[in-house]
Amino acid sequence: MPRIELSTEIPAAPERCFELSLSVDAHQSSMSDSGERAIAGVTSGAMRLDDSVTWRARHFGIPFTMTSVIVQYDAPHRFVDEQESGPFRRWWHEHRFEPVAGGTLMTDVVEFESPAGSVGRLVNALVLTRYMTKLLEQRNAWLVDALSAPVV
Repeated sequence: MPRIELSTEIPAAPERCFELSLSVDAHQSSMSDSGERAIAGVTSGAMRLDDSVTWRARHFGIPFTMTSVIVQYDAPHRFVDEQESGPFRRWWHEHRFEPVAGGTLMTDVVEFESPAGSVGRLVNALVLTRYMTKLLEQRNAWLVDALSAPVV
């Protein structure tokens, strides 16, 4: 099963990073390339424990729908979302926020499993792990930019 671990330093307090990472609106803005949008569940604002959101997006030219739920929530240190329904056999995403000098070390840990057995494993190895890593990097760069702006 693929595992992605990505750490990003953000020049903002963990509380701000945690809150913006749970924002449906921020997620939609950060994923504008794929047209990702919330269509059910929490469709605006910040999510909390047991909240779910259904996303519609286009990846590889194919429309996907995925519902995820916040299954663990320890503000402002950590939360976990999991796929409830969607394209993966399993999707688990842990978000950690640790205070460091000058801000926060945000760590994403993603474990996923594609359907289709050995074909899915091949797709993971050849394409999907790299693609998912780039999506996370794009989202995290957006968060860094958004949280680097002065608070007004």
